[in-house]
Amino acid sequence: MSLIVKAKIKEHSGGLNVAGDLAEGLDKEVANLIAKAVERAKANGRKTVQARDI
Repeated sequence: MSLIVKAKIKEHSGGLNVAGDLAEGLDKEVANLIAKAVERAKANGRKTVQARDI
């Protein structure tokens, strides 16, 4: 399952072409950010991941 919506990348590309592997790379980065945020929330004794955990 992808976390990134390819159409939204295109909308924000400033008119540039978007390579097919960009979405895959972004998806990996986002998954890593989420994993780190989850660990931070757990370390702080919370069950809710918040923006400040990023």
